[in-house]
Amino acid sequence: MSPWTAQHVAAIRDDEAALPRIALADVARVSATIDIWDAWPVQDADGRPSALAGDATLWMALASPRFPDPDERHGHARIHLFRKDAGGWTHLGPAMPDGFSPGSREWSGSAVLGEDRRTLTLYFTATGLRGEPAPTFAQRIYRAEASLRAADANGPVFEDWRGLTELFVEDPRWYMASDAGSGSVGTIKAFRDPAFFQDPATGQRYLTFAGSDACSPSAFNGLVGLAVAQDDANRSWAIQPPIVTAAGLNNELERPHLIYQGGAYYLFWSTQRHVFDPAGPTGPTGLYGMVADRVEGPWAPLNGSGLVLANPAEAPAQGYSWLVLPDLTVISFIDNWGPPAADEPRRFGATFAPEVQLVLDGATARRKA
Repeated sequence: MSPWTAQHVAAIRDDEAALPRIALADVARVSATIDIWDAWPVQDADGRPSALAGDATLWMALASPRFPDPDERHGHARIHLFRKDAGGWTHLGPAMPDGFSPGSREWSGSAVLGEDRRTLTLYFTATGLRGEPAPTFAQRIYRAEASLRAADANGPVFEDWRGLTELFVEDPRWYMASDAGSGSVGTIKAFRDPAFFQDPATGQRYLTFAGSDACSPSAFNGLVGLAVAQDDANRSWAIQPPIVTAAGLNNELERPHLIYQGGAYYLFWSTQRHVFDPAGPTGPTGLYGMVADRVEGPWAPLNGSGLVLANPAEAPAQGYSWLVLPDLTVISFIDNWGPPAADEPRRFGATFAPEVQLVLDGATARRKA
């Protein structure tokens, strides 16, 4: 397990990683009735968004009804389906039918379309328990399948949901129970965000996920977990030791995911300034990453510090939940992007952020100018 340490974070120069400031012209809502945040494509096994007719792609994102306080969305999160084409984004509704998921909320994951171009496998986080009177924070990693129905007047949809299976549970040798923390922002422990990766060099399939280090006495004990497929159908998975730990530094390494470029493996995750140990040093809210010669590591921080992209100092929470695609396009969502109106607790964008492009060169990563 490779450490991400205070010494690495102390080397950050976030002015070099700062993203452009989001402006009003960038805030194009997908829907007037829902807020969206964490997003991922319906992908091929190699990680690329699956192309449909007309070069359209399908995406999933967490969504909820709009609330006066945007933080309320987390207690109502469901995975919704979207179509992206030359005309922009179209909201297609919830991905899974009512009552199918075993949780009270659906949190992030990844989705893979099979070689038959019809069978979908969704890996996702079920949080809490269906029907619970108050939200709890136990997180479980599930797999389910569905069939893609050809587009009609309502757009493409997935139907015949089936095979709902919990893939693996926390191994207490490495992973803390996900309900061990409190429910307050920044203290929730993790066992969530499964991201599928097929190694092009070996064909082996992996899931990375966000976890919490059971071996650390620190309250700031985020890590990146790993599981390995045990069969060709990707129905059986075995949990592995974590690959990166931020014990003593940071509580949440969210939505970790892998890509393969130029013979090297790159691991990326998102985190926020307020989940670093306040004793310091702390980094900005941004996209972080490491590089290795193999999935199991050892991993070395990109740019010497781990920081790849950061919100600008004048808008430190303008975006979040960055996802790097195999062509090095980076997607995210617009968070607190500007001064709130008089009747708003904060100015929450609740839509897709402008895309940016990365350049990778060994252990160096930067935004393409």
